[in-house]
Amino acid sequence: MNPIDASNTTSQAAVARSMADARADANRVQLPSTALYQQVAERLRSKIMSHTLAPGSWIDEQSLAAEYGTSRTPLREALKVLAAEGLVTMKLRRGAYVTEVSQRDLSEVFHLLSLLECDAVGVVAERVTAVQLADLAALHEQLERAVNDADAFFGANERFHMRVLEIADNRWRNQMVADMRQVMKLNRHHSLLKEGRLAASLQEHRDIMEALKARDAARAKHLMQLHMAQGQEAATFP
Repeated sequence: MNPIDASNTTSQAAVARSMADARADANRVQLPSTALYQQVAERLRSKIMSHTLAPGSWIDEQSLAAEYGTSRTPLREALKVLAAEGLVTMKLRRGAYVTEVSQRDLSEVFHLLSLLECDAVGVVAERVTAVQLADLAALHEQLERAVNDADAFFGANERFHMRVLEIADNRWRNQMVADMRQVMKLNRHHSLLKEGRLAASLQEHRDIMEALKARDAARAKHLMQLHMAQGQEAATFP
């Protein structure tokens, strides 16, 4: 074969491969880092937690779809996610509503949280490392600084409890607690905002920290049980 012809053949093959690769790239689906329905779910979750969408309020799908510049399909998928978390209630032929937390709901949630978190704090007291204990102490300091700021205290309180669960290291328990704490957030204004509750909760946390430092599992579990009971009492509807 003439060297020039061979060169042309090789060049044509390279061009053909390049064009094939280009077509493959064009046909390849470009997935976003976060699915659209998850982004919508996060925005709705934020509205619910801030009470911009109040408990019991109807969720206007058409209005929200227009606000977010999306179709109703990802919105409905987002509502399914929030319904699974307990933040949204789907009513037959009536649509979606922000979940209202009843007294029975609170009682049941606190009962289960107490069982799970008491068990977790006992595990932590038995096997917490010096580094992990320092993490908890740092989170406790955030509580100390936030005693006059309910929103900051609420956030620090949740971080402390979730860190205890992380150290106890049971992913099934962690998921159950995370789901139930989402429901509790719907009722936050009935608990930590009650007069004197922030200071009382802070003292309960101080006592729990002392039990953890002493590696006293039985006392840590008992104190967590009291802490959860006091939280439930503060959350009781007037």
